[in-house]
Amino acid sequence: MPEPDYKPGSVDDFDRLYRSSFNRILYTLYGILGDRAAAEDCTHDAFVRAFKAWESWKPDAPAEAWLHRIAINVAYSHLRQRRMREVGELVRRLGRPEPGQDPAQIAEGSDLFRALRKLPPDQAAAVVLRHHHGYTNREIAFALGAPESTIASRLAKGKERIREALGWSKASESEAEASGPFVRQTDTRVVLNDGPSN
Repeated sequence: MPEPDYKPGSVDDFDRLYRSSFNRILYTLYGILGDRAAAEDCTHDAFVRAFKAWESWKPDAPAEAWLHRIAINVAYSHLRQRRMREVGELVRRLGRPEPGQDPAQIAEGSDLFRALRKLPPDQAAAVVLRHHHGYTNREIAFALGAPESTIASRLAKGKERIREALGWSKASESEAEASGPFVRQTDTRVVLNDGPSN
């Protein structure tokens, strides 16, 4: 994916980065957190933090990967805080009435989304960045702050866990591979192909 030219500290360039990457950051955090409201809050927090650090961004690193790294760290912090409030959250959820169907709830009900939520956050992040955003292992490694070999391992483990959760075998998946490695809204099957590794 070609990276537009950005200048560290430029408000106009940060605005362009915000407009071009907001939805991708939101979707990534939604995949990690499994909660639309929390993903929106963390996305906004990540952009605030990124803006404050925008002058120190180094152009040798892709701006969106840098932004994903900040956003994923915000999501991890949120998960730690959420675990500490787990009992209170449970009581609050049990007391709320059942809301109407919205697209986020429909997505949450999908088998793939349930399987993705069962993954550890680092594996879920790697899978979302690869299969939804089309990032290479190198871009994922930068975004997550981990070595490329670790990313390859996370992708392989995450892919295997999703296959197990969905009851797919590698043979049944090979029929769908002709459609490519990325998730599209119209897909009824998701192909978990490693794609490019550079």
